[in-house]
Amino acid sequence: MGRRVALAVFKGSHHAGELRIQGRKPAVPETAMLQLVVRAVLESSRQEFEVIESALGLYPAIARLPERQFDVMVLRYVLGFSTDTVARIMGVTEATVRSHCHFARRKIARELGIAFDTDCDDEE
Repeated sequence: MGRRVALAVFKGSHHAGELRIQGRKPAVPETAMLQLVVRAVLESSRQEFEVIESALGLYPAIARLPERQFDVMVLRYVLGFSTDTVARIMGVTEATVRSHCHFARRKIARELGIAFDTDCDDEE
């Protein structure tokens, strides 16, 4: 647990520093505690996905995504947040959220052996 806390604090300060360099402020107040809570919720979702069995293998495929892609998919499709809200939660641009979503969906489609339809990007 100590390593997770240290990593969350490091990542939070790194992202805040990057935003400062770019002359931007985080849309959501960045605190170590907020980072820990968000990470704990997302990681518990990952563990639930790993436990759920699916004939299609969708949930295990989502659980195997890289961290940022996994975060976007859970926040966007499981919890139902808009792209704008996901961007504010993660402290990134909407374009970054859409990019993570696109690559995550492509990776899941490839893993499941189904065609990836780029015309199907669902934005509100």
